[in-house]
Amino acid sequence: MALELKRISPASIPAAIAKADRYRLLNEPGEAESICRDILAIDPENQEALARLGLAITDQFAGEESDRVSEAEETFRRLDDPYQRLYYAGLLRERRAKAQIRTGHPPHTVPFLLEEAMRLFEQAEKIQPPNEDDAALRWNRCLRLIQSRDWGLQRERFPEGD
Repeated sequence: MALELKRISPASIPAAIAKADRYRLLNEPGEAESICRDILAIDPENQEALARLGLAITDQFAGEESDRVSEAEETFRRLDDPYQRLYYAGLLRERRAKAQIRTGHPPHTVPFLLEEAMRLFEQAEKIQPPNEDDAALRWNRCLRLIQSRDWGLQRERFPEGD
């Protein structure tokens, strides 16, 4: 007997999105990823499912070569909104850097990833929706991470002080 994935009904998509959010909050990104894939199987361009799928993948970053960076990047590229594409591309780099920090990777790639994230957040900020400051909040977090570490030249480019 060949086993096949069951399809969900289009009417269940809003509830499935809510479940994916809940599983991400419960730190179960694999469950959220599975739900997003079920949604995308019936609605391949569903923007909410694409964003959450990319986030669920980045939630699983462990700072290793096996991290699915390219897959998350491609998922975020499928977003229609230019602001969201830039914002999530920055978030991906920030999360990759944080995963590398957690695993004790040599610091030579971490500042580069954070600086790249900051560049993307700055671009997103230029086209952000009104009253949307998420890109600035993420930029600030990246700067604080850089300032909190002793990475040499980065201190000269990003002096401390709020």
